[in-house]
Amino acid sequence: MLLLALLLERLLPHAHLDRPWRTNLGLFLVDSALMRVVCGACGFAVAGWAESTGFGALHALAAPAWFALPAGVVALDAVSYFWHRANHRVGWLWRFHRVHHADRAFQVTTALRFHPGELLMALPLRLAAIALVGVSPLGVLVFEIVFGAMNLLEHGNFDLPRGLERRLARAVVTPAMHRLHHARSRAELDSNFGTILSGWDRALGTLRGSDSARQFETGLPGAAGEREMSLARALGAPFARGAGVRAGV
Repeated sequence: MLLLALLLERLLPHAHLDRPWRTNLGLFLVDSALMRVVCGACGFAVAGWAESTGFGALHALAAPAWFALPAGVVALDAVSYFWHRANHRVGWLWRFHRVHHADRAFQVTTALRFHPGELLMALPLRLAAIALVGVSPLGVLVFEIVFGAMNLLEHGNFDLPRGLERRLARAVVTPAMHRLHHARSRAELDSNFGTILSGWDRALGTLRGSDSARQFETGLPGAAGEREMSLARALGAPFARGAGVRAGV
């Protein structure tokens, strides 16, 4: 998916960007190493435990696999939507999530740019959701593949044909939709929180229409002209004075 997004960025570029990838890739390496040490395959372990003990809603209902697998993916996507909204609403969560939005160039490696503190704080919620819903190990695997693929593609600096964009946006999150979420405008920053399905935003009133041809600045509100964060600055950003000012959903 990363290679596909990079190819689409070359073939169908939305904007010609300065691409400061170093911080994004540095955060990805830090995150990968830390999560491997802290969690490893803990999501699969929790799913296996729930399956073996019959814990969780889908197991209690004895849901057949053809229903349980997509239901588990949809449920975990809903949890992701609400967690994302919380990251914009709650000051101490925004301290960490703002590192993701601080990328001045909205492009595919922005999908890799998360503060490790944000991932650590999300872990208990994610594991609890897997157990309570009763997602199977296969369901966790499918969710991670789909979620990771969508996360990369929707951060791509490319434009889909308008007709295709409109049709896809009825069901899933598209690059134009998520690019709006990264706008410097605070009203637009606080919209389009979905990762896989666009229906959560549509049903809960956080959807804003998007036009793939529209050009606007991306990054943090009020940070126009600031230099790109170094890796060290990005890691320390949540602890800087004023970092917890709420994004204001």
